[in-house]
Parts: sequence; C-alpha cells; structure tokens
Amino acid sequence: MIKNVLTALAFLALAGPAIATAGDAAAGQAKAAVCAACHGVDGNSVNPEWPSIAGQHPEYIISAIEAFQQGLRDNVLMTAQAMALSEEDIADLAAYFSSQTPVGGEADPDVLGRGERLFRGGDPDRGIAACIACHGPQGQGNPVAGYPVIAGQHAVYTASQLRLYASGERRSNNNQMMRSIARRMTEEDIRAVSSYVQGLR
Repeated sequence: MIKNVLTALAFLALAGPAIATAGDAAAGQAKAAVCAACHGVDGNSVNPEWPSIAGQHPEYIISAIEAFQQGLRDNVLMTAQAMALSEEDIADLAAYFSSQTPVGGEADPDVLGRGERLFRGGDPDRGIAACIACHGPQGQGNPVAGYPVIAGQHAVYTASQLRLYASGERRSNNNQMMRSIARRMTEEDIRAVSSYVQGLR
C-alpha cells in the first residue's frame, strides 16, 4: 500500500509542472490577435522574416517566450510583446498555436543536395553535427529535450537564427550546442540547410 502511494506521489510530482503549464487553446485563440500580425492568424506567418509557430511544441513556445522575458533572446517587437504576458497567457497561446496545422514551403533545388547532406549527416571534418540528431529525420524536434519543430520553417528566418547563434547574439540554447555548430557553418551551409528545412514535411 505504501509503495503504491509513493509511486502515485512520484507520478504527481513529475506531472505537476506539465499540468501547471497546460493551457486553454480556446482562450489562447482569443488572446492571439496581436500575435497574428507577425505569426499569422493560425500561426503560419506570411512574412518569411517572422517564424511560423503553427504545430510547434507547446513546451518550446513557452520556453521561447520566457527567453524573451529573461533577456536571453532580444527582438524589439517580440520582447515588448513577451513582457506583457502572464504565465497563464503564455500557456494559453502555446496551447492554441501548437494545435494549428503548419503549412510549410519548398526547398530550393539548387542547394537541396548540400542542405540534405548537412541536415542528415553534418560535416564531421568541421565538427558540424547532423541536424537530425536533435530535430529528427523529418524536423519534428523533441519536446522532452526542448528541441523545436523546424520542418517547414521559413528559410529566411532559419538562416537569420543560425547567424545569430554563430555571432553569439542568440543565447537560448541547450549547452551552447547551436552556437557551437552554427559558428562552424559557412554562409553557403546556412543557406542550404535553411532551404532544406523549409521543404521538410
């Protein structure tokens, strides 16, 4: 009996944070009007400089907004929006946008081969890890480990984030992993892998 109670308590302790951050998608939709200006009504951005967040893991959306609140990421528009959000707002918005269907784009055939090679195999000689190691073979990420969905993301946005990682301006990544990888990539590498990601489904 005691063992069963302890097991139940351990489960609740583990589940507690997930339950606390579980948002209300309907409430999130009502709160998403301001977000739609950049990210699209359903999270599919029409401006390639702004990320599409439809279908993104709710855990990652929450961590991304918190990174703006904590100064780990910096963008004049996004930081101002993030600072106005409560914990409940963030959870609701994450629930809404994660429930939407991503649209995605197409890869540039001229750089498709190079992009695929880097995404799937990296470049061991230059210390560039394969993207699939964290983001999976189809770019669906790993919510438990905190790795985002990147499939179908705008190539322009992905490339800009890789450049920010390479310069050290973007600091919101596990163990500096993305910074270490991105700084070893050439501009041609960045453009190729970003285009390949855009075409993933």
